Amino acid sequence: MNFNPWHSVSYGENVPETVTAVIEIPKGSRAKYELDKETGMLKLDRVLYSSVYYPANYGFIPRTYCDDKDPLDILVLSQITMHPMSLVDAKIIGVMRMLDQGEADDKLIAVAINDMSVAHINDISELPSHFIDELRHFFEEYKTLENKVVKIEEFEGQRLAKKILMHSINDYTAKFGTEEENE
Repeated sequence: MNFNPWHSVSYGENVPETVTAVIEIPKGSRAKYELDKETGMLKLDRVLYSSVYYPANYGFIPRTYCDDKDPLDILVLSQITMHPMSLVDAKIIGVMRMLDQGEADDKLIAVAINDMSVAHINDISELPSHFIDELRHFFEEYKTLENKVVKIEEFEGQRLAKKILMHSINDYTAKFGTEEENE
């Protein structure tokens, strides 16, 4: 059996309050890595065409499934840059509602539980408005030179974020079965 972090790693024991996130892209990177669904390895999708950098650690939540046929995306806020393929326990604080080429591509926003500089944050409303503006700007601009359109609809709090998380877990189970069924 091949190890694939999407299917082989748990989403955590305390959902929807906290999750285990798999980091694909470190904060400050211009490299867009994606999980290769077949091998479970990270693959360089592209170097960003624009001179922008990921404003937060970016990854996915294992054992989730979304309409874009990928696991649910997550931005993990921390004072540090995390290595690709590292696991991090994260507290869900909100969601960025996004359309990528007209299709829903929501990003959960969370804080690293074991980073005391951000662990006290419980809701997206506690983040500085300038940081929200930076997130919005990055995601609206990072594909512009590729002639792709990304639209940020809104930022919502943890209540909606947790509903989206649970929906993606249910969709994963409907598509792939439970962990016990796959053993």
